[in-house]
Amino acid sequence: MVEIDLNPTDTVILDMLNEGRCTPAYIAAEYDYTRQNVQNRLQRLVEHGYVTKLHQGLYELVEDPRKGT
Repeated sequence: MVEIDLNPTDTVILDMLNEGRCTPAYIAAEYDYTRQNVQNRLQRLVEHGYVTKLHQGLYELVEDPRKGT
């Protein structure tokens, strides 16, 4: 798998998902990001296999790409 370049939004998302499941709206509200920005970054993390979409709008961490580096 190709490595992913993480941006500050990705780091926030991964930190929150390390604590438990989240929705894009919740992450966006907690960190004053737009929901669309969070949604876009989550989709990228899903494509790389680090996050899984459990249900419409609910995400869970599969593997933290920052670990092991």
